[in-house]
Amino acid sequence: MNLYRSHTAGELRKSHVGESVRLSGWVHRKRDHGGLLFIDLRDNYGLTQLVFDPDHAAAFAMAEKVRAEYVIKVEGKVVARSDETVNPGLATGEIEVQVTSLEVLSEALELPLPIFGEPDYPEDIRLTYRFLDLRRETLHKNILLRSKIIASARRRMTEAGFNEFQTPILTASSPEGARDFLVPSRIHPGKFYALPQAPQQFKQLIMVAGFDRYFQIAPCFRDEDGRADRSPGEFYQLDVEMSFVSQDDVFAAIEPILHGLFEEFADGKVVTPYPFPRIPYATSMRKYGSDKPDLRNPIEMSDATHIFRGSGFKVFAGMIEKDLKVEVWAIPAPGGGNRAFCDRMNGWAQGEGQPGLGYIFYRSENGTLEGAGPLAKNIGPERTEQLRVDLGLKEGDAVFFVAGLPKNFTAFAGAARTRIGKELNLIEEGIFKFCWIVDFPMFEWNEDEKRVDFSHNPFSMPQGGLEALENQDPLTINAYQYDIVCNGVELSSGAIRNHKPEIMYKAFAIAGYEKETVETKFGGMLNAFKYGAPPHGGLAPGIDRMVMLLAGVENLREVTMFPMNQQAQDLLMQAPSEVTPKQLKELSIRVVPPLEKKG
Repeated sequence: MNLYRSHTAGELRKSHVGESVRLSGWVHRKRDHGGLLFIDLRDNYGLTQLVFDPDHAAAFAMAEKVRAEYVIKVEGKVVARSDETVNPGLATGEIEVQVTSLEVLSEALELPLPIFGEPDYPEDIRLTYRFLDLRRETLHKNILLRSKIIASARRRMTEAGFNEFQTPILTASSPEGARDFLVPSRIHPGKFYALPQAPQQFKQLIMVAGFDRYFQIAPCFRDEDGRADRSPGEFYQLDVEMSFVSQDDVFAAIEPILHGLFEEFADGKVVTPYPFPRIPYATSMRKYGSDKPDLRNPIEMSDATHIFRGSGFKVFAGMIEKDLKVEVWAIPAPGGGNRAFCDRMNGWAQGEGQPGLGYIFYRSENGTLEGAGPLAKNIGPERTEQLRVDLGLKEGDAVFFVAGLPKNFTAFAGAARTRIGKELNLIEEGIFKFCWIVDFPMFEWNEDEKRVDFSHNPFSMPQGGLEALENQDPLTINAYQYDIVCNGVELSSGAIRNHKPEIMYKAFAIAGYEKETVETKFGGMLNAFKYGAPPHGGLAPGIDRMVMLLAGVENLREVTMFPMNQQAQDLLMQAPSEVTPKQLKELSIRVVPPLEKKG
């Protein structure tokens, strides 16, 4: 028998009654029931109830002294609980262990945060004592779930014919994207490595090297501010690249993997069957106000400019007449047809820094369905009814409006759509809704610098190739670039890559880069493409975000073992920290005090 246990604390069942067992774990909870002591013993696998009675005096005396989170070893006999004391919420709830001996393996100081009960606790305490926080049931389960999800993803990728390769952690600084973490070189004074923001260039080089289907559970490092769905500093992604593929081929390869992965851990929730819906970027922005739409929300926005053009509502009509680019978008609100809700949404909009949110709601008056509200009075009954018919609205529904240049109000319109969906309980529960967002624009206008710039990924293949770059308005060119979205969460960006040097030179020239600059910044990959590069593409779904969705949490710190806080500090290990003068001297580095910000 193992020195510390014959069984785990989550293993014993009614079939073990009568057996002598040895268990080890943490004291989760202790209760005194008038002459009997009960201890819930916890380990990685579950809980077992221990019973101490005065007949075993030494064990009983020791049990009286132990406190929460002591580590103990016990021996005893498995007995069945009486019917009235069975705990159906516990896997071991039909049995308990009558303890004959107890040994304290490790004592615990008074706890800075509770393990039992899991009340809300300040984040700085939780992160400083993360090793204790990780003992709490919910977080412990989330971390184990993460491990299982990664193992399943790795198995599914291998079964689909992908090979796992590791790419460098110390690499060159990237001139594009987020800010790099730099690592000084001792051997080459004054020069620096960078931690990879993603294995992007390496995985493309793997394709050039003749390997076909690559994947990696890849660590990525970006010196950027934290947010709920991304930790400051580092995150992990399921990095994927394939050779000799079109966009359709990438989708066909990854959809069964993601569908199967989510279905495995969905806990009964429905998962979108594949092929997943494909929504062009421009359509997504107009219908949902976002390039990561939550399709559980049934609200779809539409253009209502024609309703207000030349209407009696002079605010919108005047804007439309003054600028042909002005549009009015309608945001339906099924079930929101009352003044109290409409006024509440209007107040919310003002709290968001907007002048307000115009609305019409529909009600029956003397047996006649009519529109109500200031806008309805201004545009008249005919236009109000036409709007209702166009949008398929009925009695008890409402519609809200935003007006102006779409580029200025799209994000707000999307936020209003989300707010309405949540307020009216329209969000579909118990489902994971996937979609692809496709046809992202290759370029965008940089208003600050008055020039054309890359919209997103400069290494994407433009739709139409070199001919499009030479003959089309750059702002009308789309890329073979795509995102996969689930329940409003962007899991991944991806693209069919630009593998031809002449197309790359031209694309960068449009964005204002000289040929020499391109060769200096991207020389390694560009040079490789000159020696025969296959058409290739891929993507990289975020591990943290997938686990967040499947665990049903909204903050990645609930699915990450040792996260930093929002200020990019590791409170447990006290990082970042100062280093010794000797270390700095070895690296030929002098620390310069930061410049004072001018008020």
